[in-house]
Amino acid sequence: MEFSQIIQHTALVQKAADFARISLESAEGGHDWQHIRRVVVNANNIATTEPCNKEIVLLGALLHDIADSKFHGGDETIGPETARGFLIAEGALEDLTEAVVNIVAHISYKGGQVSSFYSPELAIVRDADRLDAIGAIGIARAFNYGGFKNRKLFDPEIPPVEYPTKEAYKSSTAPTINHFYEKLLKLKDLMHTDTGRRLAEDRHQYMLGFLEQFFQEVGFEGFSEVK
Repeated sequence: MEFSQIIQHTALVQKAADFARISLESAEGGHDWQHIRRVVVNANNIATTEPCNKEIVLLGALLHDIADSKFHGGDETIGPETARGFLIAEGALEDLTEAVVNIVAHISYKGGQVSSFYSPELAIVRDADRLDAIGAIGIARAFNYGGFKNRKLFDPEIPPVEYPTKEAYKSSTAPTINHFYEKLLKLKDLMHTDTGRRLAEDRHQYMLGFLEQFFQEVGFEGFSEVK
């Protein structure tokens, strides 16, 4: 189903789409309105195969990056509170509001740390978001963000690491290639849904092929193998 059809689900979903589009008009290219559109389509596809409240799924997908902490000084409260403010202003029921706010608050990858909240809707939106972080679009987004942060593409003297804490992961300034090992290649095995796992497999293999070609071109044997 096309994005324009998906957001016709309810009037509130349509308003959330407008709010996200306007709010993210000037956002960094990997976390902009086009990212939201892709995540919404992914989430809708997964939601057709999973028991869930589809309105919560679509609202969570639309609002999940409404104020990403990476672009707000690391403040992890601004995104959930922005989503809450929008939903309250639109007269959303309290239970729906809390369900969506919890998605926004808990969706981010935090260096492998386990989230303190879970719902079927969070699982779907998280899988949808992670699908957009891998494969060809994931590669493009990784290097776009690396450029945005003025990071090196690659440095053979700086190997990937396992971060001991969420804070260490978030403060990393490592080259973009390291990000594949430190996060992107892990996402396939962190999918919650069968559909997410199936869709992730091809994208994962595409990234492995890219890394093989990259290291061949730069004359480097590569970091430790990740399968």
